[in-house]
Amino acid sequence: MAQTNFKPHVVALILSGKTEEALELLAKEYGVVVPALTVGLPKGHKTSAYGCYTAKNQTISVLNSDILVNPFVILHEFYHHLRSKAVDRMHRGTEGNADKFALDYLREYQVAALRAQLSGQ
Repeated sequence: MAQTNFKPHVVALILSGKTEEALELLAKEYGVVVPALTVGLPKGHKTSAYGCYTAKNQTISVLNSDILVNPFVILHEFYHHLRSKAVDRMHRGTEGNADKFALDYLREYQVAALRAQLSGQ
């Protein structure tokens, strides 16, 4: 796959329910271990959150199975995984940066979709 297609491909995988495959590609791309993925938030987390990242066990947790196909939430939480340090397992990314990371992938996906539509594919 051409590098310019990486971000749209990752988003498409998540949208099609292949979230684990998307996380494997992301981990390989960024040189980190693949985070675990669970449905159901850990105890003590806000029920208003759609997802969270727990650095201690390198796990992305989502509120329910519907969120597994939400690329914004998955990418946002992957950013936290990417930015956590293996030594102290603390978050090293802000919420704003996690949002920017996810939105960048979504923008690339939208551009690719528009190009495909304009070229008649």
